[in-house]
Amino acid sequence: MDPRKVKTAADARKIVNERKLDYVKVGVFDADGIMRGKYMSKAKFFSALDGGFGFCDVVLGWDSKDQLYDNVTYTGWHTGYPDAPARIVPESCREIPWEDGMLLFIGEFSDRAEEICPRGILRRVLKKADKMGFKVFSGMEFEFFVFEETPHSVREKNYRDMKPLTEGFFGYSMIRNSVQSDLYTDILETAKIMDFEIEGLHEETGAGCMEAAIGVSEGIASADKAALFKTMTKVLCQKVDLMATFMAKWSSDWPGQSGHIHMSLQDKKGKSVFYDAKKPDNMSDRMRYFVGGQQQLTPELLAMIAPTVNSYTRLIPGFWAPTEASWGIDNRTCALRVIPGSAKSQRVEYRLAAADINPYLALAASIGAGLWGIENKVEPGKPVVGNAYEQTFPQKLRLPTTLYEAAGRLKASKPARQLFGDAFVDHFAATREWEEREFRKHITDWEMDRYFEII
Repeated sequence: MDPRKVKTAADARKIVNERKLDYVKVGVFDADGIMRGKYMSKAKFFSALDGGFGFCDVVLGWDSKDQLYDNVTYTGWHTGYPDAPARIVPESCREIPWEDGMLLFIGEFSDRAEEICPRGILRRVLKKADKMGFKVFSGMEFEFFVFEETPHSVREKNYRDMKPLTEGFFGYSMIRNSVQSDLYTDILETAKIMDFEIEGLHEETGAGCMEAAIGVSEGIASADKAALFKTMTKVLCQKVDLMATFMAKWSSDWPGQSGHIHMSLQDKKGKSVFYDAKKPDNMSDRMRYFVGGQQQLTPELLAMIAPTVNSYTRLIPGFWAPTEASWGIDNRTCALRVIPGSAKSQRVEYRLAAADINPYLALAASIGAGLWGIENKVEPGKPVVGNAYEQTFPQKLRLPTTLYEAAGRLKASKPARQLFGDAFVDHFAATREWEEREFRKHITDWEMDRYFEII
């Protein structure tokens, strides 16, 4: 049985029996988009398909370094870190190419934990879209740097003087992707087998930088594919003594790494909601309201789009990343790039996101803001013509400059609470405040160089 034809619990049992597997892999995605999981015995898996399973809720109560949050109420020492109820998603079944027929299933939290589960938050937004009569289509693209390093060597070097896979600026180079064809082919084949098929893969500008564009999918599948792409690309690289990073910006000497989101809406009959040939740039009224909602809410929802301290090192003028909630027609200096085309291709590109996004939360924020705009018929400002970096915008469109500020804006946002619920907003904002507080405990090289002797 083809893993991607698994749709039901019965199908899942059938394929496991066909492959004579004693174990399968099950993983959930946490607040930072990190896949946390384990090998699960066949008997346990079959039982979980019916009644769910318990997964220690500490994965909702710690950060990307497994450090326990001290400022969240959902879980902690005060609750004893019990198991949270979770369920298997049968239709997420994939074969892991390098594990001899091993199957991978995505899980997600249920009951009260679903209120703060990233996959649950996106599903909440998609249900809203469905009630409004829309189907959501999206595709994500990621830039990432690859190094000739291992988890041991980067720590021995203290993340300095790391050796990139290639040298120099070779954007779209046919030389680089031909010399490194083994790696390119491995990534493309893995993507094909695991169903996050890549539309385009090429050398980006920067030493060892690559970019992958994942094909468009409907609904939650888009985020599943993006999250799996990030996870499995890291795994694939480490298996051949390389390392891939999806940080927003790993060095001040090199460009940041984007994680742009292309999105569009269709009605229930499959007709484009964004396309109107009678309007300027084929931009329908509802597409205009969608962009208006995104423009207005982006400063309030930025913590869901730029979720790490490092995210904000990329959001500065001149680095191909926007600094205000701007929009324009096919203008890559803007946060929102409206791409005119046919009924099939008319879409908006959300350019704020970096490669460090949690795909579930980034898509929930960007789609949710657009739906809110349609509901409230929010008109965007005038589209930017020319260089957005050289233009002045109203204070309300300026983006938070730190993660702590962004968390505060999210916490105070009434639309965020309407879209995602109080439980999620309070929990996620607290985790981002924790992240900034952890950063402030550390002394940077810049501070030592600037202050040690002269102050």
